[in-house]
Amino acid sequence: MKLPSRNIQFLARDGYRMRRLMDAARILPVIGLVLLLLPLMRQDSGTDSPPTASEAVYLFVVWIGLVVTAFVMSLGLRRTLGPLRPPVGPLPPHQAGGDTPTVPPPDQ
Repeated sequence: MKLPSRNIQFLARDGYRMRRLMDAARILPVIGLVLLLLPLMRQDSGTDSPPTASEAVYLFVVWIGLVVTAFVMSLGLRRTLGPLRPPVGPLPPHQAGGDTPTVPPPDQ
């Protein structure tokens, strides 16, 4: 009896990592929202008011962590996706700058 052959597809490592990094960049705002809302969900039974100083420190640490994480992800995506290329060729007359519109020469 012959076993059925399995079609195993291996993905290129760079492409796979780039897609996972893009997925992580997409989910980062959701993770940040959950982390920023955690102090609101915490309930301290000992006091009526929350400890403001420790929550402020927590919020700034989370905020700085999100900024650093987004920066590191952007460096990885920039290296993977490559540099942005400037447009090739001259700009159309309406984008060339200046306040006066340019009129094309009449056909003869």
